[in-house]
Amino acid sequence: MAVTIPNVEDIMVKNVASATLPGSRDEVLSILKDKNISGVPVLKDNKVVGIVSRTNILKNPEEEQLALLMSRNPLTIRVGSSLKEAARILYERNVRRLPVVDENGRLEGLITTADVIGAIADFEIETPIQDYLSSHVYVLWSETPLPVVSLLMDLADVKACPIVDSDLNLIGILSDRDVVGSSIIEDRVEKSDMSAGDDDDSWTWESMRDTMSIYYSVSSVKLPTNKCAKDIMISDMITATKISSVSSCARKMKRARIDQIPVVGSDGKLESMLIDRDLLLPLIRMEE
Repeated sequence: MAVTIPNVEDIMVKNVASATLPGSRDEVLSILKDKNISGVPVLKDNKVVGIVSRTNILKNPEEEQLALLMSRNPLTIRVGSSLKEAARILYERNVRRLPVVDENGRLEGLITTADVIGAIADFEIETPIQDYLSSHVYVLWSETPLPVVSLLMDLADVKACPIVDSDLNLIGILSDRDVVGSSIIEDRVEKSDMSAGDDDDSWTWESMRDTMSIYYSVSSVKLPTNKCAKDIMISDMITATKISSVSSCARKMKRARIDQIPVVGSDGKLESMLIDRDLLLPLIRMEE
């Protein structure tokens, strides 16, 4: 059945949390934690010049300058564009958020994968999710230390992983939001010795050179090594089966504000993972 698909401004977030240049990593990290969001646009003169996300911070733990952390020249979408076009860009370019801009590039709003999923929840798409499930599932053992969790999720390029115990029972789920929420800022002082002697001066012995010690502070994002996956995972999971409908799963994601659902069999064993971006395909293929 054909449905009327809204434009991006009908569902976009208008009061957008953002960062401005110049800015710092700590400011952005505070926004991400306080707002419980995964990324924000970076502005200069109210124009979008970048995007900074949890992934940017985790991949560059010692970088403090926002200009060096952010992803430059992000994809944007114009006011008046169809939600279907937004879904296509989000899916094909594998991004999670699109700043909505006017004809001059000024920020008007933000539309995310979660916003599109919220709209899909109301479309009553009864197609089973089995046709849209991810072909790869990355599972973590419950005792995996957090620094290793972060590394494995980064290498696999996934935002969430189901957690299993030693008996391969599904006991929880963990997202990059949980990882960042457990991070701490660690400040340390490092020392560098500099010699006043000239390497080309054959009469200057190494032991006789004047040396100068420079002390400087280094700040970095750290994950506690005494915590593992089971310590920060979400154990009260929402699950689905392969015959669950697209819109019913979209409603579950919308209500619980989650972007992934473990798919289980009749025995409760993990069979697959449904990622929110998987549900963009039915909208992209939908007839208006």
